[in-house]
Parts: sequence; structure tokens; C-alpha cells
Amino acid sequence: MAIFLGSCSMVGIRAGYEQPTYDVVKEISEQSEIRYYGPRLAVETTVESGDYESGKRSAFRLLFDYISGSNLIQKRIDMTAPVESIVEFEEIDMTVPVEIVADKSNTLRMRFFLPVEYDFENAPEPINSKVRVVMVPEQFSAVLRFSGFASAGVVSDKKAELLKLLNDIEWEVSGASSVYGYDPPWTLPFFRRNEVVLPVYLSGAED
Repeated sequence: MAIFLGSCSMVGIRAGYEQPTYDVVKEISEQSEIRYYGPRLAVETTVESGDYESGKRSAFRLLFDYISGSNLIQKRIDMTAPVESIVEFEEIDMTVPVEIVADKSNTLRMRFFLPVEYDFENAPEPINSKVRVVMVPEQFSAVLRFSGFASAGVVSDKKAELLKLLNDIEWEVSGASSVYGYDPPWTLPFFRRNEVVLPVYLSGAED
């Protein structure tokens, strides 16, 4: 792993918000790349999401309450970027593309990544049972950047675009897609940074 990542570039802070560092492993296009993320500590929640946007709002409020002091030691925690949203679907035929449009049978999972000063030993315990502290394992991710609003329809289109790009390279999809959002709600659409993300692995690579 160390040799493989040795020539990759490291990325860190955006717009004053701490974010997990990552290595750029491969540039796919001007707006897309393969990244390697090390293990990351996060706080997450899962909500029923009959509507994609309302699900995001409900999940965001639960996590924002946690970092605002709704934890056992009433400690405020700095906001970080990105916020990750994952729509979880009922099991379906894996040959059918999964669209990021929620219906009443789906749930939405959201994560805030915690600042690097926290680990399992010192991360405040949530008060709300719907909120949990988790360790996100290391991961290779295919990422496609885009601006504007990350509506369900736009995300679906961007995911299809990323899958098409992956058809031409040696990286294979290994799980469900998610969306990274980097900016507060009041940011003008043109300046927003969003990313659709797919976990991937290098085809034919040895463990």
C-alpha cells in the first residue's frame, strides 16, 4: 500500500472546514479521480426517507444537534466537510442500475466526519440513540465533482456519468454510491462543491 500511494498527491482543507485527507491515486478526467482515504472517525444517523430532500434535512438536524452539544458531556464539536449522504435501497437485481431516488421503502444514512483530534476514546457519546459514532474503514473511491444543487435527479445523472467513465478503466465498483457536500446551505449554487462517490477496487489487484 505504501509503495502504491507513494507518488499520490495529498489534499487537506477547504473553506476553513477541516476535512479528511486523501491521496489522489488516478485522474480519470478533469472532474473525476480515484482517491484513497485512510480510516476516518464519523458520527452517523439513519432516517426513513420517503422524500430524498426531507430525509437529508432530518438526518442533518440530528447530526448537527450532536456537534452542537447534544452529547453526554455537552461539548461543541467543530463542523467539518464533507457531509456524506447515502441512500440505502431494498435488495434488487444487481444488474439493474440503482438510482438515488428514495421512496417509502428506503432509508437515508448521513455522516459527519469528526475532527482528527477525536478517536473512539474521546469522542463524546451521543444522547440520541439514533446517532452513533463509527469508524469508516480505509477505502478507494471514484469521485466526480460538480457544482449546483445536489438534487436526487442531478445526483442520479452524475452517478451514471461516473459509471460510464469507470467502464474505460481498470477500477471496479464495490458498493453503493454516496454524495459528498462541502458547503453550507446559503452558498450560491455556482460556488457549491458536490461529489458523487463510488467505492472501488483495482481489478485484478492482489490483497
